[in-house]
Amino acid sequence: MLDQLKYTNKLKEARVLIIGGTSGLGFGAAQALLEQNISQLILSSSSTTRIEAAIAKLHSLYPSTSAAISGYACNLADESNLPANVENLFSQIGTLDHIIFTAGDAPLLTPFLETPFDTIKAAGMVRFFAPLLIAQHAQKHLTPGPASSITLTSGVSGEKPIPGWTVTSSYLAGLQGMMRGLALDLKPTRVNLVSPGGVDTEMWDVLDGEARQGVVAELARHTTTGRVGRVKDIAEAYLYCLRDWNLSGSVISSNGGRLLV
Repeated sequence: MLDQLKYTNKLKEARVLIIGGTSGLGFGAAQALLEQNISQLILSSSSTTRIEAAIAKLHSLYPSTSAAISGYACNLADESNLPANVENLFSQIGTLDHIIFTAGDAPLLTPFLETPFDTIKAAGMVRFFAPLLIAQHAQKHLTPGPASSITLTSGVSGEKPIPGWTVTSSYLAGLQGMMRGLALDLKPTRVNLVSPGGVDTEMWDVLDGEARQGVVAELARHTTTGRVGRVKDIAEAYLYCLRDWNLSGSVISSNGGRLLV
């Protein structure tokens, strides 16, 4: 007699699109989902080269997976073509059960008082306007009902701002309002948001070794856990958002106690 598997098999045969799934949190979520026996994983990124590399890496990490893994390029930073790019992405995708949005670009580091309007607007193209447009198209591709979901990604500085980060913090805070509005407008599809604190990802690889270590150490200093977040830990938050069919309009915050320090 076999054990029941009503928990570990909750995502079995699911079809999932991860926008921003070729690195960082998105790639971590992709690995976690393959371990949940989903049937189809679709990655999207601005670069075809990165998509191909990520797919190859996933196949090397999970050689026995039965999931179909594919990917489509979509440039979310191009303001004039953003609506057409998003529409084209969904035109290549069939029915989905879940969408995870982890796409982002480098945080705006220009001091707020020195930031021109064009730069302010561009800073929100990927992290704010893109997920809003994606949500407009998503409903037509998601299986109807509360088993389906959209999960957005924000950041802890939307709740606890960093000096000089007013522009970035504004968009991150706005994502919480967006998520709650979408949870109403797209019901019964569930919409939630993952809000991580500092995470050790490839984003910091642009720095040299010593500078990178300094950034990671500084991020760890502003926690109660004494260490910076790990991708494999935050990936659990995305799994939860997909697996709990009673969760909608909620923020899952994985920040190592950043809000307390």
